[in-house]
Amino acid sequence: MNIKVILFTIISCLAVVFIIQNVAAVTVNIFFWQVSLSIALLIFIIFAAGFAAGWFWRSFLAFREAKKEAAEIQKNLRAQ
Repeated sequence: MNIKVILFTIISCLAVVFIIQNVAAVTVNIFFWQVSLSIALLIFIIFAAGFAAGWFWRSFLAFREAKKEAAEIQKNLRAQ
C-alpha cells in the first residue's frame, strides 16, 4: 500500500476519535455575541483561521520579496 494512503487513514481515524470524544457544547462569548458549538468544531475553526492567517502572511512576505527583486532588476537594467 502507498504510504500516503496509510497515513491518511491513520489521521482520519484519529480525527474521528477526537470528534466523537469532543461533542460537548461550549458557549463562546466574543464581545457582545454569544455562540454555542461543539469543542471539536471550535478547535477546527481556530485551526482553519490560524492556517489561513499563516497562508496570507506567507503570501504577503513572498509578494514583498518579489516586489523587492523586481525593483532590483529594474535598477540593474537602468544602470546598463
